[in-house]
Amino acid sequence: MELLVLLNALVTRLLFVLHSLIGVWRVTEVKKEPKYWLLALLNLLLCLETGLTLKFKQGKGYKWFSPAIFLYLISTVPSLWLLETHRETQFCSNEKQTWENISNREDFNQLKESTPQYQGADHHIIESARVFVSQLSTVCETVWTLGLHQTFLLLLIIGRWLLPIGGEITRDQLSQLLLMFVGTAADILEFTSETLEVENVRHNHALVYAILCVWTWSMLQFPLDLAVQHIGCKLSVSSTRVPTLLLCRHSADLWNIGISLFIQDGPFLVLRLILMSYFKVINQMLVFFTAKNILVVMLQLYRLIVLSLDFRASLQYLPNSRIGGVTCCPSEPNDTTLPPSDWDTDMRECTAIPLEDSPVPSEYQ
Repeated sequence: MELLVLLNALVTRLLFVLHSLIGVWRVTEVKKEPKYWLLALLNLLLCLETGLTLKFKQGKGYKWFSPAIFLYLISTVPSLWLLETHRETQFCSNEKQTWENISNREDFNQLKESTPQYQGADHHIIESARVFVSQLSTVCETVWTLGLHQTFLLLLIIGRWLLPIGGEITRDQLSQLLLMFVGTAADILEFTSETLEVENVRHNHALVYAILCVWTWSMLQFPLDLAVQHIGCKLSVSSTRVPTLLLCRHSADLWNIGISLFIQDGPFLVLRLILMSYFKVINQMLVFFTAKNILVVMLQLYRLIVLSLDFRASLQYLPNSRIGGVTCCPSEPNDTTLPPSDWDTDMRECTAIPLEDSPVPSEYQ
């Protein structure tokens, strides 16, 4: 089992490094300057994290945060920024791309016919690989950039799946987290592809930088696991305010609402409204996804209100809410994956918490 954990930790980080190096290679091909190979040095941070994790954690994950995912973002995002802001990669001619592919295919057929049979299969494989690499180099830059975006998001999900989990997160919670990441990745990819492909947007460099900033900000949710983990609070006697108790009971739900409002749907909505109102960029898909962001924000605010009202009601009408100046826990634990013994522990931790402003129903006076 330890060997499998070690293998998963190393293979996942190796995939991260390889994808990051492909992004750096595309930047050097586009910019035609070898100095951009220095971006590959960012992978040294991931190598350092690998060594420290293997030494101190035996390859297992950390609580609430994945350093490997975060360092993968650091090593890959700069390359995507440079590719998106490069002027010559904004548009490409399909006709030119078609003729280049036909030319490369003809060159490959001529090479195959002119290759002597006595050189063997190894020489033929090497020449085929060389032609294949040359064909990849002629692919339109927008296609390359979109492909890097897609594989980047896919590797974030697959890598989080393959990375060994720590003792603080269960496999059920990990499956929930991965399903959330799939939907999140689709929204992020749609946001970048739908906005950056507009010609009026491409000609405005400040707007391109703003879109990339929002995109980078939305990617920061991938290293975090708080969306499925309940924060176990040990409340003291002084910690009796309703917001503190609400956070302890609904920490995962509140984190999901915060991600939607402040990291993903909220910023996406603001930027799309700016595109439509100030820059007059209006199309059918932009209007649809703007309406979708408005609906999601409204539903998240509605859920926040429902959670708050339900929690206050549970404080006021719990039968044993005040006995001898102490209060019991206002609710059962949020994490249903815990065994019953841990539920009892959480209930004991919530005892002896006086309520200052909670009224006592008349039937209990």
